[in-house]
Amino acid sequence: MENNNKVIENIADPTGLERLFREDPKDFKKDFAEAFEQNPDSPVLAVWHERLHFKEAATTEKDFFLQKEFLFMGMLAILAGISTRIIFHFVELQTIAPINLAFGVLPFIAAYFVYKNPPKKSVLYFLVLLFLISGVYLNLLPLEYTDSIILAYLHLPVFLWLLVGLAFAGNKFGNDSTRLAYLKFNLNFAMLYASLAISGMLLAAVTMQLFSFIGLNIEDFYFSNIVLFGAAALAVVTAYVVSRNLKLAKNVAPYIAKIFSPLVLVTLIAYLIAIIWLGKNPFLDRDFLLIFNGILLGVLAVTIFSITESGSDEKKNISDYVNFSLIGLALIIDSVALSAIMFRLTSYGITPNRIAVLGVNIVIWANLIWIMLSYLRFLRNKTGPSTIQDAVTKYLPVYGIWAAIVIFTFPLIF
Repeated sequence: MENNNKVIENIADPTGLERLFREDPKDFKKDFAEAFEQNPDSPVLAVWHERLHFKEAATTEKDFFLQKEFLFMGMLAILAGISTRIIFHFVELQTIAPINLAFGVLPFIAAYFVYKNPPKKSVLYFLVLLFLISGVYLNLLPLEYTDSIILAYLHLPVFLWLLVGLAFAGNKFGNDSTRLAYLKFNLNFAMLYASLAISGMLLAAVTMQLFSFIGLNIEDFYFSNIVLFGAAALAVVTAYVVSRNLKLAKNVAPYIAKIFSPLVLVTLIAYLIAIIWLGKNPFLDRDFLLIFNGILLGVLAVTIFSITESGSDEKKNISDYVNFSLIGLALIIDSVALSAIMFRLTSYGITPNRIAVLGVNIVIWANLIWIMLSYLRFLRNKTGPSTIQDAVTKYLPVYGIWAAIVIFTFPLIF
């Protein structure tokens, strides 16, 4: 009798077995059962048997710690929601600045990372001290919206974001692969949080509409007590889900990066052509210069996240050339912005805003140069892709240092 078992036919062909499994897992498992019964001593089939029937050993101790971590996350989410609502109350009374809402979320995400990956006591004390100093200092500033104080408010999220990164890294804060993992975490966090937030907004819209049908207007109450609480708590829950290595976010993120990079490149080229065509001048138009810098920050963010999701294989692909082109355009934009701000400084004098914009542009320009040179060496086959990722991860503390300078010195100097 002729044997038509495809698994047996491909038992010496690993690629063939993998192809059969991907084409029809159900038929593969059926043929595999027969093949493994006939060839129980085959090491190849033994590996496939473990792959098909593997179940993670679940010990009571492990279940306990997983449950404990989940409960701790839930407690932090509730505390984040309550803290945010309390802070919002004082913001409404105009006794504190709205930027304080960041302290209703980010310290709790940092606390979850500290619990999940306990650092040395020195790192923990340093982290707590910086959160306390930044919170106290921020609220010692006059509640006036002068240029220097607004700049401190704008740079505070960057500083706190890097503190959360320190909590994420734990004892490995100097490790480039850990910094890269934190950047990937942020991309996955943003996508998952946005998806959940959209669902929450739909629920809020339906809820308010249902209550309006019976003559009750609950918009103010619902936003202040439900939406605000939920948005803060959801941030902690999302951090937990992403850090648990959610497969959906992990698999979607690289594709999102690959899709958005070329779209941003095409859009940016069209926008720059339109700028030239219409004769827009960032040297004389202050508002346009700010928009120009906003575009620069957006391109930098897209490029960095695309690089972090590019993988560590040695093969070049179209995405690398797209990223390289994006970096080139970003350098052009940054160079124009630097020239414009230098022109405004020499023509109209020194102000906190101009110094801050100049500093940001210099910091970004240096990072872009480093990334571009690393990419150039990679495209010429002189180095691997890890050098590009190093240009991103090793430079992250510089952004934090500049943010700290603006936050802690500008309000005092100006």
